Amino acid sequence: MRILHTMLRVGNLEKSLAFYQDVLGMKLLRKHDYPEGRFTLAFVGYGNEAEHAVLELTHNWDIEQYDLGTAYGHTAIEVDDAYAACDAVRVKGGKVTREAGPMKHGTTVIAFVEDPDGYKIEFIQKNSGNDSVKYS
Repeated sequence: MRILHTMLRVGNLEKSLAFYQDVLGMKLLRKHDYPEGRFTLAFVGYGNEAEHAVLELTHNWDIEQYDLGTAYGHTAIEVDDAYAACDAVRVKGGKVTREAGPMKHGTTVIAFVEDPDGYKIEFIQKNSGNDSVKYS
């Protein structure tokens, strides 16, 4: 297992991309609009996603600003089987907040669990769906 990405909600995607690319020197690795869900996902980082943890910038089209307390989204962890990972969390007394299954407006199999403080951890099933990165 490894950490894949950290998601941040951003109010102005172009300003955020300019900051992460121009100020911090990251590269835009991929970007995809989800018109049905009215959001865009942009992934930035210092290296390819198959080898490096990256940032996922989520821009919800109808929201221009967030309180810092709601800007943090989740930490993602790659798993071989998201369904089995959820079962393992439950067996150990953990809380599954979103059962494993395809993401909304996509096909990648994901799930969410919560740590004791309420922070979200996303499981992303390795090599699932046509909108996921194929990790080696």
